[in-house]
Amino acid sequence: MTSTTRLTVAQALVRFLAAQYTERDGVRQRLIGATWGIFGHGNVAGLGQALIEYGDDMPYHQGRNEQSMVHAAIGYARQSNRLSTHAVTTSIGPGATNLVTGAALATINHLPVLLLPGDTFATRVADPVLQQLEVPHAGDISVNDSLRPVSRYFDRVTRPEALIPAALQAMRVLTDPVETGAVTLALPQDVQAEAYDWPEEFFAERTWVVRRPGADPTELAEAVTAIRAAQRPLVIAGGGVHHSRAEEALAEFAQTTGIPVASTQAGKGSLRWDHPQDVGGVGHTGTATANELARQADLVIGVGTRYTDFTTASHTLFSGDGVRFLNLNIAPFDGHKLAGQPLVADASSGLAELTAALRTHDHRVTESYADEYRLDKDRWEYRVDAAYEADEPDVRPTQPQVLGALDAIVDESDVIINAAGSLPGDLHKLWRARSRDQYHLEYGYSCMGYEIPAAIGVKMAAPERNVWALVGDGTYLMMPTEIVTAVQEGVAIKMLLIQNHGYASIGGLSESVGGERFGTAYRYRSEDGTYTGAPLPVDLAANAASLGMRVLRAKTVSDLREALAQARAADIPTCVYVETETADTVSGAPPAQAWWDVPVAETATRPSAVKARELYDRHVSTRRRHL
Repeated sequence: MTSTTRLTVAQALVRFLAAQYTERDGVRQRLIGATWGIFGHGNVAGLGQALIEYGDDMPYHQGRNEQSMVHAAIGYARQSNRLSTHAVTTSIGPGATNLVTGAALATINHLPVLLLPGDTFATRVADPVLQQLEVPHAGDISVNDSLRPVSRYFDRVTRPEALIPAALQAMRVLTDPVETGAVTLALPQDVQAEAYDWPEEFFAERTWVVRRPGADPTELAEAVTAIRAAQRPLVIAGGGVHHSRAEEALAEFAQTTGIPVASTQAGKGSLRWDHPQDVGGVGHTGTATANELARQADLVIGVGTRYTDFTTASHTLFSGDGVRFLNLNIAPFDGHKLAGQPLVADASSGLAELTAALRTHDHRVTESYADEYRLDKDRWEYRVDAAYEADEPDVRPTQPQVLGALDAIVDESDVIINAAGSLPGDLHKLWRARSRDQYHLEYGYSCMGYEIPAAIGVKMAAPERNVWALVGDGTYLMMPTEIVTAVQEGVAIKMLLIQNHGYASIGGLSESVGGERFGTAYRYRSEDGTYTGAPLPVDLAANAASLGMRVLRAKTVSDLREALAQARAADIPTCVYVETETADTVSGAPPAQAWWDVPVAETATRPSAVKARELYDRHVSTRRRHL
């Protein structure tokens, strides 16, 4: 007779989660490392009580904002190579809907996170309950259904026994390298507290093996043939390289073949910046070196990339005659993009197989091609030096000079985190990544507010590392709340807070598309009703200090260098605050090296929009469909 244990649904779920493990390459670790939670009437008596009951088995972290808790869990998951993540529990109503943005970020970036929102009564005895959305035509819909389109798996556990298959399916998706993303188990508040006799086998330790599938022999042979026939091949390294821990396999492939490697935002750092085959970022925010190689490539070898519009320059970048695509990707959906020749495999396994096959043919690109891209790379590095250089240390720095000062003090153990604003463009062009996981850019969703909570998650996953959240004023004002969490938990993140009085990135984009920077500056209203008055007297440094963070103010380049060194040595959460000079008064980063399609008004009377449309039409004419 099967032995059973009587527990509530919430207690059973916590016990189950504490017994789940992943294993890859012989290394085993917990799948759910901790649970974040903000409690309300939808989860306080269920999961809240269960986390107290089993606190020794399941660590708990207190958050301030539901979206931020998801970001922290995602940061932890990415730093853990997707082999471990956190769960997030919320009450019903706004607590649950606040999860949607974080869920979308996780799913778009293929990063695992488990969401456990409370839900309305399954029995409907209290109907409508506080915060319940009433849908007259469907009694089984709640606000949690807004999580369906942004979740890789969604289930509503309306009976205790339904938890068993739902929980097992949730673990399957979280550990699937193709399917992983946000997983949502909606938990009605009455069901959470309901008791059931659970089979003991449900709580036995389970190990979910994260597979590394190799390539199909026919696809592999075709890939080798394509590479051997190419005269100007180029690798595009995407985030899948990092997820697979394929950096060494990529380095060996590049060194063996001499093929240059460009990187997407998610893939930057796949090779060290000083690796002979690394040519920097590619696409709209990429380097001139990588983009010129992309324009002339006859074979583009995508490794773990989704080919977003920033990477392809909205399908204007890969313009060589007869250019073809070879896509090494664990996901068949991405392997077939751009009418590419698919090589469906794990990035590490696939690269190793390609390298071995090409080595038997002693295949390598011509020395003239290698000399060409190395010389171009050297030229680009001179431009980086010029952008970083600060000849007058007693003046306010530009944003690239801020990055140069940070670049000068970090080593390969530091991690930098960013997601939105003007910083991603500067970082992709200029940052010299020293290790596989130093460059942590969330650009799949480019979510303002990600940086601070993600830094907390990364620091929890790698407490020995210096973790920097690079934050602009626009992003800071979106979500500074988790500073309190960092202070409370003693998570010694570093925050570099850059003040430029508005949405600098969107301001520049607005100007380029005829929008005249409308609504992008943080300034007082002028007499004409526009936001063109004096800058607002907002003291973000004081705000960060009021939340408990140590703050170091830097007015000049010299101040900045000293403050960054102090922050790096600090063992408490520390902020370096600096106001930057605008790029039009002091040398800034090189402009975009490739186009990005943001449609411009087809008809307008204002000269700026008319001129922008003329330029837009010229760019659109260069777009091509790869069939």
